Amino acid sequence: MIKVNVKDVLATVSTETIKSYDKAGAEALDKLHNGTGAGNDFLGWVNLPSTTPASLIEDIENVAKSLRENCEVVVAIGIGGSYLGAKAVIEALSDSFAAYRQDGAPKVLFAGQNIGEDYLYELQEFLKDKKFGIIVISKSGTTTEPAIAFRVLKEQLESQLGKAEASKRIIAITDAKRGALRQLATEEGYKTFVIEDNVGGRFSVLTPVGLLPIAVAGFDIKALMEGAIEMEKATVAADDNNPAFLYATTRNALYNAGKKIEILVNYNPKLHYFGEWWKQLYGESEGKDKKGIFPAAVDNSTDLHSMGQWIQDGERTIFETVISVENQKYTLTIPSDEANLDGLNYIAGKRVDQVNKMAELGTRIAHVDGGVPNLLITIPALEERYLGQLIYFFEKGCGISGYILDVNPFNQPGVEDYKRNMFALLEKPGYEKETEAIKVRL
Repeated sequence: MIKVNVKDVLATVSTETIKSYDKAGAEALDKLHNGTGAGNDFLGWVNLPSTTPASLIEDIENVAKSLRENCEVVVAIGIGGSYLGAKAVIEALSDSFAAYRQDGAPKVLFAGQNIGEDYLYELQEFLKDKKFGIIVISKSGTTTEPAIAFRVLKEQLESQLGKAEASKRIIAITDAKRGALRQLATEEGYKTFVIEDNVGGRFSVLTPVGLLPIAVAGFDIKALMEGAIEMEKATVAADDNNPAFLYATTRNALYNAGKKIEILVNYNPKLHYFGEWWKQLYGESEGKDKKGIFPAAVDNSTDLHSMGQWIQDGERTIFETVISVENQKYTLTIPSDEANLDGLNYIAGKRVDQVNKMAELGTRIAHVDGGVPNLLITIPALEERYLGQLIYFFEKGCGISGYILDVNPFNQPGVEDYKRNMFALLEKPGYEKETEAIKVRL
């Protein structure tokens, strides 16, 4: 089970200060469990791990097996939570050089997470001589970025295979009844999975949205869900034995003590995209009403040679949450060298991970001494079970923390502003007044 340690924040906020948030935390937890808070129509994720039927997992695994048998490449099309969760888990579990290995296993690539013309062109060029399939993820089917990517890649797949055969390699994850993608899937006979109305995108990694691409990549989604179930059970009580409760109350205590920026730190490069998923989860959930901790992420020890100076000596408005992976998959020791020109014989015979762990510990000590509070999250290994625990832990912590902050953690009104401007600038039908107004500004 993952663990949370807050002892290295106590020089900034005392145990008593953190405990003073227990009442607000208990009220927040009650809102999540009983559906009495703002955004309560998006709480389907709270009991999702324990209520997901085994038949759904089996269906996802069977579809993934078919895609693996018939495709060299599967492109998952989605943006935000429809992309980052799957990407985070796949990257965390994959061989670091899997993309370069010709091992016969299908590669999971992503599209629709940007509007990069070169990216889409180069993806099409790459797919020209490949047997590929598509997983398209969108509740509406009209979100601009994934809709563009799907239109382009659907046309390519149909031109390569013909419409009838292409429809067998397109899986749509969408609304149960409504929307353009649902209509198209019905007309074309695509296999579909449902995005439930009560689960928002950034909380959807443990639904078919994340589970299907993860299963296509060859990973054990049953174990992922088992870990999430374990964490669901561990986060029921409103006390410090609940790691999500402790995390949420501690970070709010730090926020109100002037620590406005949280930096998620990892010392394993495979967790880079986990940091990206976490940034969306917390940024989109808490950044409202001119409030909210700003979420940032770094990859150490790499970023100790870039961001490390700022963290050590910059403005004291930050705190760190460090994810420490206890056990590595492989063992590699540092050899001895007779000339010792690099001066490293003093660590000869030690595991590379031991050096990494000492870099981690030394950095945490230095940062705490420099006035940067540190929370420590320990995960036993990068395995499906523990990643399932970590995902649900952060989701539950986010819901509790958002309610303590007194915002609605489950909407995203600010995201709509750029869309209105973009549609006006593109002269989308129905936006004539907005187009006229924005042209005056230009």
